[in-house]
Amino acid sequence: MVSPVTVVKSEGPKLVPFFKSTCVYFVLWLPTSSPSWFSALIKCLPIFCLWVFLLAHGYSFLCAHSSARKILAGLIFSALGDAFLIWQEQGYFVHGLLMFAITHILYSSAFGMKPVNVHAGLGLTAVSSLCYLMLYPYLCVPFTYLVAVYVALIGFMGWRAVAGLQLANDLWTWTKLSACLGAVLFIVSDLTIAVNKFCFPVPYSRAIIMATYYAAQMLIALSVVECQDVEISRKRT
Repeated sequence: MVSPVTVVKSEGPKLVPFFKSTCVYFVLWLPTSSPSWFSALIKCLPIFCLWVFLLAHGYSFLCAHSSARKILAGLIFSALGDAFLIWQEQGYFVHGLLMFAITHILYSSAFGMKPVNVHAGLGLTAVSSLCYLMLYPYLCVPFTYLVAVYVALIGFMGWRAVAGLQLANDLWTWTKLSACLGAVLFIVSDLTIAVNKFCFPVPYSRAIIMATYYAAQMLIALSVVECQDVEISRKRT
């Protein structure tokens, strides 16, 4: 297994633009009441930087690893979702929901179906069901159905990320842990959005949503770099 210190040294510099653009978003803190293309750009900029982070690993790396391509595609749909949500009060919330639903399908595919890990699946099913039951009394058509499908998709994505960790069997890697933490943070971010939008105002909701969201996307992007790290490690030995 590749050392986390090695990973920080090799991947850290490539993530500097992401951290800087995230700081720009929080420093500017543009009002959501006045949506504009500039605010959309500032919001999407950290995700653009994660595109660059994956592309920086080389065209051959993306061609050789389907999981990296799927994560990159998921980040592209995420940026589209972010842009749509800038104008959610103008009727584009469902469009954003659709973009992120596609993102979760792509991420689930990237994480793969092995190992199955039934216990993780049952746990995420229970959590997803409880979240939907909490939201259900506040939902009306078409969100009654749209939110149900979305919760199922993000719950499935969470299952596939958690399933790969296998802490009990000592088969985990730092990238599997990264995918797991990223999925959990994504669920926290989206649950905060749902509660704040449909149920009741959540204090500091925007800060919670965006901090967990950016962290989630970074961790999920990091989860695909082990393929290259393993190849480099083999060449050195």
